[in-house]
Amino acid sequence: MYKIKHFFQQSWLLIVTSFAFGLLIAVANARWSDEIEWNKTEKLNRLSGALLPEARLELYAEVEIELDKGKKREVKLREAVSRAGDRVGWTFEAAGSGFQDKIELVIALDKDLKTIVGYKVLSCNETPGFGDQIKDPYLREQFEDAPIGKFKPVKRGEGDPEKIDSEIVTITGATVSSEAVVNIFNAYVEKVKGKIEELVQKQKEQISDDKEG
Repeated sequence: MYKIKHFFQQSWLLIVTSFAFGLLIAVANARWSDEIEWNKTEKLNRLSGALLPEARLELYAEVEIELDKGKKREVKLREAVSRAGDRVGWTFEAAGSGFQDKIELVIALDKDLKTIVGYKVLSCNETPGFGDQIKDPYLREQFEDAPIGKFKPVKRGEGDPEKIDSEIVTITGATVSSEAVVNIFNAYVEKVKGKIEELVQKQKEQISDDKEG
């Protein structure tokens, strides 16, 4: 009993301070959460528009995909539509663990789901000057027009960064961050493609049934 009393006598200030800071963080988060989410959505739309210019983005569906180790993730599929009303591509968000923190990407696929249009970095806290080079053209351009499938990270000298294929030459000094991007693609793209194909097929069947009816 004495030990417990002594503990509270010595620690009450730390306990009260921790509680106060926790409450302050909770209040601040509640106050700014809507604005943070709005800013993220604005950035998402801007980056998606940069990948598929001159197209408007429309939410097509929200699907669930299963990642490694049974983890599940909700993915919002956005259809990119031209001014004439034609489909020109697809975009979605994808995330995975980087060297320091989570990396979030916006990935765009072509309308026929055969090739990668490209990616933009939505969120990244990798080391400045090293890991954050995943935002630069060197890595991004290796994915552009690459066929959808599994990608393999290779070190500089083991592959050709100018060649568009399944081998992605990692950034010297940012190997872990480069591999994280490859892992995100491998975890999401084929599964998202499968979900889109299922939804498009169902839509075609529904249209056909409506015409017959």
